[in-house]
Amino acid sequence: MDVLYFAWVRERIGHPKDKVETGAATVRELVAELRAREARYEAAFADLDALRVAVDQELADFDAPLAGVREVAFFPPMTGG
Repeated sequence: MDVLYFAWVRERIGHPKDKVETGAATVRELVAELRAREARYEAAFADLDALRVAVDQELADFDAPLAGVREVAFFPPMTGG
């Protein structure tokens, strides 16, 4: 699956995208796997309240299932003006 990073999440990780193979059942489990990779992932995912997630381009929560998912994207909350 493709994992995409936007805004400061991408800056902390150092690149815009990873291709991952995972056994994670939910987004939260995927985040735990990513955080275990190295310190920059730990920093990017340190505060899940400061992140939003989309699963196959639909907003989701961190308990969303990953079965059959092709893309997960992480980004900070958006504000309008």
